[in-house]
Amino acid sequence: MDIIKGSLVNQKQVKMHIKEIIQAGGLVVFPTETVYGIGADATNEKAVQKIFIAKGRPSDNPLIVHLAHPKDLEMIVYDIPEVAKPLMKAYWPGPLTLIFWKKEIIPKSVSGGLDTVGVRIPDSKIARTIIEAAGVPICAPSANVSGRPSSTLFEHVLEDFMGKVDLIIDGGMTDIGIESTVLDVTTPIPVLLRPGAITQSMIEKTINMGIIDATETPVHDVPKSPGMKYTHYAPQGDIHLIEGEKENVIEYINKEIKKYPEHQIGVIAPDEYIKSIDAHYKVALGSLLKPEEMGRNLFLALRQMDQLKIKIIMIPALPKEELGQAIMNRLYKAAGQKIIKID
Repeated sequence: MDIIKGSLVNQKQVKMHIKEIIQAGGLVVFPTETVYGIGADATNEKAVQKIFIAKGRPSDNPLIVHLAHPKDLEMIVYDIPEVAKPLMKAYWPGPLTLIFWKKEIIPKSVSGGLDTVGVRIPDSKIARTIIEAAGVPICAPSANVSGRPSSTLFEHVLEDFMGKVDLIIDGGMTDIGIESTVLDVTTPIPVLLRPGAITQSMIEKTINMGIIDATETPVHDVPKSPGMKYTHYAPQGDIHLIEGEKENVIEYINKEIKKYPEHQIGVIAPDEYIKSIDAHYKVALGSLLKPEEMGRNLFLALRQMDQLKIKIIMIPALPKEELGQAIMNRLYKAAGQKIIKID
């Protein structure tokens, strides 16, 4: 297994090395602006299967295909709906995945057996350089063991994939820290499947119409988007997600802390909460006034709880406005879709 600094990916010999690995059916882990991804040739069935094996990922959990340029889209999808075009113009490259009807060049294993596929163009220059060097579309789910917190640091990737992939690109810490927004544009009215940095209101303003929010709709069949059907983003400890007025939530958490040995319980909370919480182990997410900061720190905080071997993780529920919807979506999934409501 090789490790290369992200600053070196533009070198000719590095690009050739990446191309050789991908076209031979190998796996490359690389940073995007959202989280790290574990990438393979999206047109190579055997390479795609290696991703599922490396992650321990269920076969009906679809992957997202990453392209370097919008012009490459027609190679892998049948039709580009009119509603998708202003979104592509506004948010590509960027953290927006669009669901299209796929062509046969993309194996059904990429889409969990469905005839649709999620596609995006990452904003990360490192990621686009890697895709260009590979010369093929790259399917790249988040680079983490399936169900666990996504990787936003190079060190996270090493924890999960040391010796399991052919190449890891060290790009430091990712910028956004939360996976891309996923929007289905194969339906008459677009459907939001996974919230992200491109928010519902941003999408609706761009296309001048309302969309359907299906981010909390239970899925029993094959999902069109990753992050919908299974428990995701979960640390080793149990998350207790608490909803209520700030003072009541703080009081509840401080009472719960006294029930456990201090080395077993930890707290992740916004700056506005953390000073009033009496836990020995606590991690500040950032200010409620800076949701981008909280999003960037979320998976980092969850992985810190794993490093401390915390068994119970107390987290206040956050406002769901704008980016807060994406953060709460990840916490809700990580908590097994359970919320403790405090009067």
